[in-house]
Amino acid sequence: MKQEKNGTWVSWNENLKYNFKEMYHISNEEELQEIVSSRDKIRFFGSKQSSADIAAGTDVLINMTNYNKIVSYDYNQKTITVQSGLSLKELLEAIESVGWCIPCLPDINTITIGGALATGTHGTSGKLLCEYMTECRLVLADGSVKTVTKDDDLIDAVRVSLGMLGVMSTVTFQCEPSYTLHIKEGPESDKEWLPKIKSRLKKHDFLRILWLPHTNKGYVITGDKIDPNTKVYEDLGPKYLKHRRKASKILYKYTHIFPWLTAIVNKLLYKGFFSTTKEHKGTLYQATVTKSRGSTLELAEWTIALDKFPQVFKELKTEINKWSNKSFIHIPMDVRFVYKDKSWLSYAYKQDTVTMGCVSRNAATADTYEAFKSIEKIFIKHGGRPHWGKRFKAKDAELSKIYPKWEAFKELRSELDPTNKFLNPYLAKLVNAKKLVNETA
Repeated sequence: MKQEKNGTWVSWNENLKYNFKEMYHISNEEELQEIVSSRDKIRFFGSKQSSADIAAGTDVLINMTNYNKIVSYDYNQKTITVQSGLSLKELLEAIESVGWCIPCLPDINTITIGGALATGTHGTSGKLLCEYMTECRLVLADGSVKTVTKDDDLIDAVRVSLGMLGVMSTVTFQCEPSYTLHIKEGPESDKEWLPKIKSRLKKHDFLRILWLPHTNKGYVITGDKIDPNTKVYEDLGPKYLKHRRKASKILYKYTHIFPWLTAIVNKLLYKGFFSTTKEHKGTLYQATVTKSRGSTLELAEWTIALDKFPQVFKELKTEINKWSNKSFIHIPMDVRFVYKDKSWLSYAYKQDTVTMGCVSRNAATADTYEAFKSIEKIFIKHGGRPHWGKRFKAKDAELSKIYPKWEAFKELRSELDPTNKFLNPYLAKLVNAKKLVNETA
């Protein structure tokens, strides 16, 4: 076990920085138990890509990235068990190599398994990644290990917990046979794609829409399962399309000083990168998962019940189209779809859900990015729920109104972690753990 002393923890986009007294790089469960049981306050982290302030802020930190082995396969049950510091990339490549998949994959593959589960990472046209977890070993505040299976009542609380119930050690996922998607992409006007959402969800196996503010356009991506031997005309568009993120970073460089420039840049980016059609095929992982962010950014994401989305979308569009406000949003806004589940802190708890992402390409100036405030105000008004791993201001008072199991989760958290070992200042305010909030105020 490697140890560092008196250093600085820095998030991937350098927006969050914390001094620490001890950092441990663990590689087995016994080391994890030892550190957790012997320290008063502790947080743990993986790729440090969360935009929410959940990963550090305590004197003692555990770096999970060396706890990254594949433990076992069960070929009869199609399950895989892995250590929680494994990257999503390594997990997905491992299961694809044996002809399996997890049916709903997030957009990015660089995050760790533990971080992805803790924050409710999701894909589109499926359920949260955590819904495919059938078992996990959870290191509790006293250092003991509790095995939680899909048949335990506790599983619905553990699946999404922000690391406040314990540290996930090993995780078992239920996989399915791999399949091939025929992907078609192209622009549509807002009047065209918005009313077709429900019919397309029924018709297609995969649906994602990249909305382009200030253009009245969306970029619609559909996928249909096909026999892998089916011939598909492949058209990936002009070669310069791969430089979209680089172009965006350059064009948005001064939009924090002159927000109105964003509307002009959006139109330019639409013409250059979203006005053509594309067609290709590939496995779910090959065809839909981004293999690299390309540049640092800052993210917010909100979810809303499927039936409420058209109303919320129209209100949001009206608001940001007012030249009197400063909420000029960088494109694209990622619209995805998650089906209802039973996990307590899931965005899709008992409701089919639409998620809508909001990105700032200027990570360093995200605190002054008015769009984050505007979308939160509108989504909260309609009962929307924030993505746990991304930026939002809502705390206990607001969250208790939009998550039906919020109070039950807080009670369980207090029971499993009575000394608030796993809370940093941000999380303490989130759950209104008054003693720690007062200490850090």
